[in-house]
Amino acid sequence: MQKQKYQQTVKKIQSLAPKYHQMNDDELQQQTQQLRKVVRDNPQKLKSILPQAYAVVCEACERVLGMRPFPVQILGAVDMEDGNIVEMKTGEGKTLTATMPMYLHGLLGSGNFLITANEYLADRDAKDMGKVYRWLGLTVGQCSTRTWQQARRS
Repeated sequence: MQKQKYQQTVKKIQSLAPKYHQMNDDELQQQTQQLRKVVRDNPQKLKSILPQAYAVVCEACERVLGMRPFPVQILGAVDMEDGNIVEMKTGEGKTLTATMPMYLHGLLGSGNFLITANEYLADRDAKDMGKVYRWLGLTVGQCSTRTWQQARRS
């Protein structure tokens, strides 16, 4: 039953793609502020803007990275937002999938965290996916053994 609900949400996100594709860069980037206004005073509306937020970040990923999430990746992101653990194999696009819920929750401005056990992947993903988040007006921070050791020395 849930899978059908999630697939309907994926279709809604995909149906919004042409709207955001037609926008110029400035218009697309302004979507972050518009979506933030919706949830600023009422964080409970976060799930109601999920289709728009996910469609925005999908378009941003294509413009910034040259990669557009596949429907199965969007499905994984929708599933994650519903509190589920999503299993994906190596190479199936976990990093790109995570951009959607990370962006959505980033709109709240209170910060959120993506934890990666592999430091190389954490560095790579903060650098690569950070381009998308920054392009959309969010900030990115990273903590690794290296940054922790540098902070201790300071």
